[in-house]
Amino acid sequence: MKRAAFYTLGCKVNQYETEAISEMFEKAGYEIVDFEQEADVYVINTCTVTNLSDRKSRQMIRRAKKTNPDSVVIVVGCYAQTAPEEVSEIEGVNMVVGTKDRSKILEYLEELEASGGRKNYVGDIMKTREFEELGVDVYKERTRAFIKIQEGCSQFCTYCIIPYARGPVRSRSEENILKEVAGLAQSGYKEIVLTGIHVASYGKDIKTTSLVDIIRKVHEIDGIERIRLGSIEPTTVTEDFVEAVKGLHKLCPQFHISLQSGCDSTLKRMNRKYTAKEYLRSVKLLRDNLKDVAVTTDIMVGFPGETDEEFKETYRFLEEVFFSRMHVFKYSRRKGTPAASYPDQVSPQKKEERSRMLIELASRMTLKYNQSFIGRVLPVLFEQEVKEKEGFMEGLTPNYIRVECQGDKDIEGKILDVLLKETKDDFIIGEVVS
Repeated sequence: MKRAAFYTLGCKVNQYETEAISEMFEKAGYEIVDFEQEADVYVINTCTVTNLSDRKSRQMIRRAKKTNPDSVVIVVGCYAQTAPEEVSEIEGVNMVVGTKDRSKILEYLEELEASGGRKNYVGDIMKTREFEELGVDVYKERTRAFIKIQEGCSQFCTYCIIPYARGPVRSRSEENILKEVAGLAQSGYKEIVLTGIHVASYGKDIKTTSLVDIIRKVHEIDGIERIRLGSIEPTTVTEDFVEAVKGLHKLCPQFHISLQSGCDSTLKRMNRKYTAKEYLRSVKLLRDNLKDVAVTTDIMVGFPGETDEEFKETYRFLEEVFFSRMHVFKYSRRKGTPAASYPDQVSPQKKEERSRMLIELASRMTLKYNQSFIGRVLPVLFEQEVKEKEGFMEGLTPNYIRVECQGDKDIEGKILDVLLKETKDDFIIGEVVS
């Protein structure tokens, strides 16, 4: 039996797509093995959000060939899409497939094995208008299932390469989403995460549905107890949106609303489509209407032209909004994006200093948010054993607080009531009460 191994860099969408490709190989009779093991085929699903992700992709390609010099190395994903020639020239690469036609990967592999050499199957993603079906029947992770409902992005933020890597917005049909969710519910999955490259755009291209419509329909599926949303835009959170979702008890009260900067002049240079004031209004709408709501975000430091005063403005705004979690990252210059040629690029030292300040702020906010729930009983979906901590399991509350409890593996995949007792770093120690 031939063996295949997979490695994923980047976002939840990439993880979903790797699961789908892995399943295709499994159905074709391949044994799926760990990436560190010897395999006949290695598939590396790449990311290109930062220069670091490009470099990591190249490292994994070399590692695969070192493990088995006779293997076939297939490189897919965003880095492959935006720099196919560069990827093709990396020693050890046999095939390059971008962010479309992944469903034909086994067919391409047959062609390669028949003719040898190197193959580049990357096409023009900007002309693609159809959503490519890559469904998943069974996840390796047993408690939460990610469902890709949307592909592409048409926002064109000035720092971002993703619209060029993923192409225009394409929404998946309701029928296929609901069929996949129903299958996963029958397999015992309790939580569904609706994800995509720009989830907020779901339905914009097909007009007959919307993000709220698909949330409602997933909500009706028996067996699914939690629905979580991937990252959305502040412009998504309108009075109509909040009114529509506040009665949906399965929808987790945790919203990841991308911010990037709390300073209007920086937001304008980024080509973000909202102001800090509008962002705050969206957060207030959620907090006024949903109990225990958690707002999480992404924040970028060191965007070209970001002055000390602009950074301070962002810092003050973050304190005002008060997030339960923040993902802080440094601006990375991406060739082919408008911001790459902007003047006043911020020095690495300045980026590092600002990043450190925001990471410290994020830690304080998470701790304060978690402390506000001490003494409460909340339901926790237990996901896995705690690494290096025997006899402990961990999971998430609906509002995305990570909780650790004493317990055996038999509670994995179950939702149990937990008394939240003590804060530790960015999680809470709890005790199962049901």
